Amino acid sequence: MTQLAAPWLSAPPTRAVMAALAAGGGQALFVGGCVRNALIGAEVTDIDIATDARPEEVTRLAEAAGLKTVPTGIDHGTVTVIASGVPHEVTTFRRDVETDGRRAVVQYATDVAEDARRRDFTMNALYAEPGGQVLDPLGQGLSDLAARRVRFIEDASARIAEDYLRILRFFRFHAWFGGADVDAEALDAIARGQEGLAQLPAERIGAEVTKLLTAPDPAPSVASMAAVGVLARVLPGADPRALAPLVALEADAGAAPGAIRRLAAIGGDPARLRLSRKGARQLAGLTDWIGQPAGIAEIGYRDGAEMAVDTALLRAALAGQPLNPDAVEAASKGAGAQFPVSAADLDPALEGAEIGAALAALERRWIASDFTLTRAALLAGGEG
Repeated sequence: MTQLAAPWLSAPPTRAVMAALAAGGGQALFVGGCVRNALIGAEVTDIDIATDARPEEVTRLAEAAGLKTVPTGIDHGTVTVIASGVPHEVTTFRRDVETDGRRAVVQYATDVAEDARRRDFTMNALYAEPGGQVLDPLGQGLSDLAARRVRFIEDASARIAEDYLRILRFFRFHAWFGGADVDAEALDAIARGQEGLAQLPAERIGAEVTKLLTAPDPAPSVASMAAVGVLARVLPGADPRALAPLVALEADAGAAPGAIRRLAAIGGDPARLRLSRKGARQLAGLTDWIGQPAGIAEIGYRDGAEMAVDTALLRAALAGQPLNPDAVEAASKGAGAQFPVSAADLDPALEGAEIGAALAALERRWIASDFTLTRAALLAGGEG
């Protein structure tokens, strides 16, 4: 018997939700990520509950216990129950009766094994009773999780055809939870079913790729994506060879994983990812700076220390070289530098474009001096 030992099991808000559901006399079980992560000691951020109670009954029981409910996914059997400000997604046991690769028509079920069978990976089909006893209805989740084996439930091709986003989820889950080996049956099914990715909206693709790239080391998973042709479909022209060196350089520099930085290392056309405006700007900036001769200090001055350090990491990874030990200091120095000359300091006879050109020339001299030339020296045309 496997038993969970996790603090959230005994947290008052969670206990209140489970007590409210138990008052109906049915079954309520923790499911999915909260169980999986608790078993491997990973952080639990969301608590999902599966129950044999119908959504209207969940709502009635929760509100009778003084808890707030939100019908977040009522068409698919999900009600969010909020206790002391903590949301818990409560979903009725269900089974798929019709799928089209993007959406499913579901019917409610009363058997936890039916509910487990419609999920994606064996390690996500784990449940736990209110007291923490773990249930493995399909008999594979616990062993696969222990082996860090990401595997589709039953027939891989069938699971993929139900929802083609599972192709990208497979690589994301392997990056976060998988071991050294990638499931061969899964890769074969993905290779045969990847044309279905064309059905997916760009926002969903971008979200999955971003989550994958924030894993501690996504390089093996991305390499597998490239090997079966998936990477080329979602990021045409991408080359993953610089990703592993970048991950190693990040570790040496103490840099946190950065999805956009890693995306810049892979390259390719990000149109199918539909990044946020901020992410798109960051990616464009990095891509531009990588190919320019500007020094790291200048990049820090013009675009901030974070952009400068990221550029230094990327240049080193792409060149197959170690990070310049002075890069972080140079980025910080540049980011803190203040150009000492303004338009008001220039010859009053200058007009229009002449002012901009004069300022730009002085700024170039100042940057070339490693930001040491004073205002007086710059205006006098001297070197100190």
